[in-house]
Amino acid sequence: MRMVLIATVALLMLGGGAAGAYFYFSKPAEASAGEAAKEVAANHDKKDEKKKSGHGSGDVEFVELDPLILPIIDNNGVTQTVSLVIALEVENKDKAAEVRKLTPRLKDAYIQDMYGILNKHAALKGGVVQVGAIKGRLAKITTEVLGEDMVHEVLLQVVQQRPI
Repeated sequence: MRMVLIATVALLMLGGGAAGAYFYFSKPAEASAGEAAKEVAANHDKKDEKKKSGHGSGDVEFVELDPLILPIIDNNGVTQTVSLVIALEVENKDKAAEVRKLTPRLKDAYIQDMYGILNKHAALKGGVVQVGAIKGRLAKITTEVLGEDMVHEVLLQVVQQRPI
């Protein structure tokens, strides 16, 4: 009788764990959900249409920026740091050279904007960085600094959070 009871309890615990894992892993990623992700997807679709209509030559260059390391500060001081590695997709080598010349100005604008947004926790949800929101803001800043037709896409190569 005792063995039957132990086997039943073990089977119930195993079934509960399996059900919990099923429900946990079946959720969509929260970082990709939201208005910012939809806006980024809409901008990406517009850029694809431009490329198909003959505006893009297919000779794409990537300009990788140095890593940006930003603190997240709350009432208790610095609680964590966020590291971002950003690459910019440009149309050709001439535009890549122009973007490389303006890299210090672009990184300054990124730091000013991200420092403020991360400290207000607007880009954080449950302590986790919202990648879609950050990518949308970086694309907007890039357009403001470099102009409308300089960069096709802002690509996040690395997003890393570290508690302090």
